[in-house]
Amino acid sequence: MIVKVTKPVFAESASQLVNTTNNYEGTILLKKEHWVVDAKSLLGVLALSLQPGQEVEIEAKENPEAIDAILALGFFEK
Repeated sequence: MIVKVTKPVFAESASQLVNTTNNYEGTILLKKEHWVVDAKSLLGVLALSLQPGQEVEIEAKENPEAIDAILALGFFEK
């Protein structure tokens, strides 16, 4: 699912995102341009340097409800 970043994702917000994704089994990926990172990796999420207005793709094939939990954090919108 392609979403738009609504708030910068760094430090505490990145930690919240990683903690949320770690509650789910399976692989959860964040894709931005040529970057593809594991959403369960704090360093990976920080490397994306997500800023408002950017588009990212969230992929959670094994656990699609993880996407709803990520959206509920308020950092992204459909």
